[in-house]
Amino acid sequence: MELSVSNIVLTAKHRQIEELRHLASRAELVGAIGAFVHALQAERGASSLYLASGGSRFEAQRGQMIADSEAAEIHLRECFRVQLDEPGFGSATLCSLMAWVVLGMDALPAMRQRIAAREMTADEAMISFSRLIAGLVSLIFDVADSAVDPSISRLLVALFNLVQGKELAGQERAVGAALFASGRATRQHQQRILHLIEGQERNMQVFAEFAGSAVVERWQALQTAPCMARLERLRRVVCSAGAGAALDADASDEWFGCCSERLTDMGRLQDQLMAALQQRCGELIADAERDLADSTGLLDGVSRFPPESAELVDRFLGGDSTLDPAGVPTTHTGSSESALVQVLRAQSERLASTERELGAARRALQERKTIERAKGMLMARFGMSEEEAYKTLRRTSMEQNRRIADVAEATMSVLAAIAPAPSGAD
Repeated sequence: MELSVSNIVLTAKHRQIEELRHLASRAELVGAIGAFVHALQAERGASSLYLASGGSRFEAQRGQMIADSEAAEIHLRECFRVQLDEPGFGSATLCSLMAWVVLGMDALPAMRQRIAAREMTADEAMISFSRLIAGLVSLIFDVADSAVDPSISRLLVALFNLVQGKELAGQERAVGAALFASGRATRQHQQRILHLIEGQERNMQVFAEFAGSAVVERWQALQTAPCMARLERLRRVVCSAGAGAALDADASDEWFGCCSERLTDMGRLQDQLMAALQQRCGELIADAERDLADSTGLLDGVSRFPPESAELVDRFLGGDSTLDPAGVPTTHTGSSESALVQVLRAQSERLASTERELGAARRALQERKTIERAKGMLMARFGMSEEEAYKTLRRTSMEQNRRIADVAEATMSVLAAIAPAPSGAD
């Protein structure tokens, strides 16, 4: 290809369209991941209730939920195959993460057999499901972190936090169902539920910041749904009971039903956000194709009547043109060169605006990643639970009047400089 401004401009537009089409394909992958996560969350909750009740509850429901999970898994595997066939698909990190998820999916049949035989505890089953779901959510995070358009990035950040908040709500369903079904309150599980509630609130705050107004309004309306009033009552019952106190095992069905209704509502919200994401991808592709059609006619004219270098230099040095603030020469002759410069300037301004908005979305993702890493380092170094690690970061943030992300970053720097704890240390 001849090296020319017109060819470069056209190539840039073609590349933009190609990137947007890849992004639209990624959006379909995100939708398939979200559907599989939703199915696994339901299966996890039913499995926890089944195991905690000694196999006396939810056996039939669990069978239907396994069938739903298997159908969603088949669709996701096909989406993986489509993505891997695309030229230049993903980074090495994304492919490795996908491999880890497939490994987890391959292990599901054996795990289901162990659950059916009651060879696992409710906690063990919940952890196994949650590890796979965490990998799936991380795939959504990776897609959100690589988006090329700010409006898409904002929707993906909102979607990631919605899915993560929904996952914590799913864990709450599983923990609470097992706790009620066991008939006894335990301090460990009560603290876990409180931590999960707090985590949901954090995720949904970020979701509300980045989602569109229509989706946020629907989320706010869901907070007054009848199932939320019943759930709040059951939360008070289970969290206020003394350690070892008896719980009504029959309430496990009501707890599971309330949580499931809430998760279904959040799933519909997820579908609404996915529809907005796919619609936005389509709009951006259509806009880019229209721009390309307009630019093609313009640049064809430039190629048919190429400006003489001597004429451009003469007009510029002769005072017949000026420099815009970006240092780009502009002419006042009304010729095709002036129109071309306008195209370049518009592209430059659009790119600058895009970078600013992308930066805001990526900062939100990066801050979350920093907080999670700092929590992990505190847990590894001091033997803290996840709840204790987060509370430590939050308490330090409040005491020092600093953002929690800044505290997390400083914590990682300090811990990295400290020698590893000796074997057997507290």
